[in-house]
Amino acid sequence: MPRLLFLFLFVSTSIAFEPVHETFGPEFDAKRFLTPIPNKNTSLREGVLWTRGSSGGKYPPMVYLPVEGKDLTISFRYRHLTAGGWLWFFVDGDDGFGSEDHMLRVKLVREGVQLQVDAHSKDANHPLRQKNGRPPDKKSGAYRLNEVLPLEKVDLTANTWREMKLIFRGEEVIITLGGQTWSKTLKRANFNAAKRQLLWMQNGGEVGIELDDIQVTPTAP
Repeated sequence: MPRLLFLFLFVSTSIAFEPVHETFGPEFDAKRFLTPIPNKNTSLREGVLWTRGSSGGKYPPMVYLPVEGKDLTISFRYRHLTAGGWLWFFVDGDDGFGSEDHMLRVKLVREGVQLQVDAHSKDANHPLRQKNGRPPDKKSGAYRLNEVLPLEKVDLTANTWREMKLIFRGEEVIITLGGQTWSKTLKRANFNAAKRQLLWMQNGGEVGIELDDIQVTPTAP
């Protein structure tokens, strides 16, 4: 690709995508999120996003943030405020068949990190289709594939601030937690698709979990 055309495409993409840097300070704009904030579980407190309690439904409280782009660098900080609990972070995107669904889950439990890759297929008998009772997507007709990787042991019991960072580039993602605490590189074909939303599912009990410093930017070429 000629250099001038490459630079034009990169600049055009950068202009179309509005980077996110949410610090939950005085300039906080709740309209950026798909989740109404504040609500019965989530509110701002002392410059961070605080989520606690039960949603009253099947899943713990969730916070949704829309994004747009394929090669994105995503980071945020989180802190548990009491013992126990867990935080699941989802990256949702195009499923490759005309719909949108989960793409990657980072399960941050107190004893380690577990990853789950959610790809999709039209093959009802695909070996990674673990939940056979789940119907295909109504829009795309694709089945969700659940590749659950083994839990990697990391001591996350201390209630301290930790930074999670994901760098998507093509079919690869580099995931780090707390800098040198834990790192993993995965390469899967379904990562090379547009990302559409981020989701934090938070099981922090009545005391809760805090989120801060959410950043989403185009990954440098």
